[in-house]
Amino acid sequence: MAVVATLGVMAVPGAAVAAENQPPSQPLISELKTGYEGCATGENRLYVAQPPALTAVLRDPDAVPPLYVGLTAQFEMWWTDPQGQEQRRSYSPEYQQGSGSSHRWQVPADIPADTLISWRVRAFDGTAWSPWSSDGDGAPCQFIHDKVSPEKATVTSTDYPADTWTDGEGVYGSFTVDSPSDDVVRYEYGFMGGPYGSAEPETPGGSVTIRHLPLRYGPDRLDVYAVDRSGRRSGTTYYSFGVNRGRAPVAHWKLADPAGSRSATAENGPVARAGAGVTFGAAAPSGTGLTSTARLDGSGHGFLTPDAPAVTPGKTFAVGGWVRPERTDRDMTAVSQDAGATAPGFTLGLRAADAAPVWSFEIGGAKVSGGAPETGEWAYVLGLYDAETGTSRLYVNGTETGTAVQATPSTASGNLQIGRAKGKLGYRDRWQGEIGDVRTYDRVVVPEELTRLARRAAQQTGHWSLESAPDGVSQEESGGQALRLGGGASIYTQSQECDLLDPECVPASWPLDGEGHLELDGVDGYAATEEPVVDTSDSFTLAVRVRLTDREPAGPMTVLSQGGERADAFRLRYVPAEYRWQLVMTHADTAGAQETVVASIASPDGGEGSGHRLAIVYDDAADQIRLYLDGHTTVGSTAAFRSAWKSTGGLQVGRTRSDDGWSEYLHGSVDEIRSFSGALTATEVVQFG
Repeated sequence: MAVVATLGVMAVPGAAVAAENQPPSQPLISELKTGYEGCATGENRLYVAQPPALTAVLRDPDAVPPLYVGLTAQFEMWWTDPQGQEQRRSYSPEYQQGSGSSHRWQVPADIPADTLISWRVRAFDGTAWSPWSSDGDGAPCQFIHDKVSPEKATVTSTDYPADTWTDGEGVYGSFTVDSPSDDVVRYEYGFMGGPYGSAEPETPGGSVTIRHLPLRYGPDRLDVYAVDRSGRRSGTTYYSFGVNRGRAPVAHWKLADPAGSRSATAENGPVARAGAGVTFGAAAPSGTGLTSTARLDGSGHGFLTPDAPAVTPGKTFAVGGWVRPERTDRDMTAVSQDAGATAPGFTLGLRAADAAPVWSFEIGGAKVSGGAPETGEWAYVLGLYDAETGTSRLYVNGTETGTAVQATPSTASGNLQIGRAKGKLGYRDRWQGEIGDVRTYDRVVVPEELTRLARRAAQQTGHWSLESAPDGVSQEESGGQALRLGGGASIYTQSQECDLLDPECVPASWPLDGEGHLELDGVDGYAATEEPVVDTSDSFTLAVRVRLTDREPAGPMTVLSQGGERADAFRLRYVPAEYRWQLVMTHADTAGAQETVVASIASPDGGEGSGHRLAIVYDDAADQIRLYLDGHTTVGSTAAFRSAWKSTGGLQVGRTRSDDGWSEYLHGSVDEIRSFSGALTATEVVQFG
């Protein structure tokens, strides 16, 4: 039996009392909730995993400030039992709340499961009842209590069968997820390392198809569970499968054929014939494994073609290669494929934009552009069209460049072209410069592959361990250029001149590394090579170990520098006033040239400890300089840099060029100098730096 409060309208002191009481307002369906969900009925009825709390906002038209009207709720719910008998329950609290307040009834735990339950509510002001929320245009709210969780989902795939190794990374596959339970409305899933998501069947209990693109080879797993209408979830299903490495390119020309060849041998696909404007045996990007490339002269004869298509129109494909333009003042195509008599299906190359030249990948009228081509600079460029998503992307030196765009490719198919693109009046946008290692794929090229394809491994060009210097010359470990010592420079080696058993014996300190190191007096001591040890116009790395002798150095000191006629291309120095190691890169071989400076903070050594390992890196592909201190970069130790120039002077250890000659002599110890052509990675710097 419901308990109903009998409190009515109360007047605030000094306020007029309503002359005639009005009944409370009919509760609005929009202000009723079953649990956290709004009122639902009919086919939209709710399914709940636990007996819900029913809430309703009740209002009274007499509650016009300053009048207060206290209201009591009466909830009622009903259902039909298995015998066909209607069962009803009602509830009213023994307290009242003001108009506009929310009233609540926690449904008892013994309500039947899998049974349609309806409920409604009305308000009482102590004198009159409101209409039921279900009266007139209203309707009863309905829910079903679901006490059973769905069964585990099932997973099948013909593209990636369970417990089987299948081709492969970069290839989409379908996974069908189903459940024996007929009330499943959602599947939550995740692959090893991602992605994660959810999928809804068209009808409850139906199956879904999940498309997945493996981005790495190795073991993979799909974890999935089913969720029913009440929010109950099944146990997790684990579906394991293996992903092989990505398929080989459909077509691949290294373009490293012998000089004088008139065709390019194919690693995959057909041989490509070469026009008379193609010269084999041209230079190759260092650190790539390529021995040579092909130079195209930019004329109507500068092209290669297999006289066959290399990608399938409308399907997923990728195309890329190493390129080095001899000019950037006009449009040039590295790779394209004909699509009919007057247009290309896609083009990959260089576009001479108004502001600055850019790399470009164009397909079906959609263009992705970015990056900064430079005359005489190698770059690995790759265009990707993903038919699954309908997007095209551009990658330069392994990094996505520009913004992906939606593309609708031509369905026409023609011959692949290297060094030119089809136009209305014939071939156009001819390439002038080198091209090598052209590949086309019929799948997505995944990030790890992109990094590998675009990688230019740094090559060590020098290593000076500074263990000894007979006749003032310290040899390079592999017989390269020697460092010649000058002024107050010497090689320090440990010598023991007293008996260790003597209490007055003070043992000599050990060298920084190995059996000796270079000691510089800070006055005129230095060491130098006759020729440059790195090409400062291209990527390079230098690593060194340094210990400063003074606790409070008098002024800036340079550890390494290499310059031209009027300026240093770079110098690595310590500035005691700022407690900073600095890498200074000049923009030109001119006095007073602009400089780009990056720095890391460190206190002077004072002649104690093992010093610091420093490494300076110029990454030409990324147009970036980096200063590593003990294997790490910090805020302010990296910067963009696009003004590299080729220095002609030898490496200077312990001094830098100035207007008056040499200056910033180092007072300290130097050891383990290494030079590299190419940019070391952060991982490699830890090893060498």
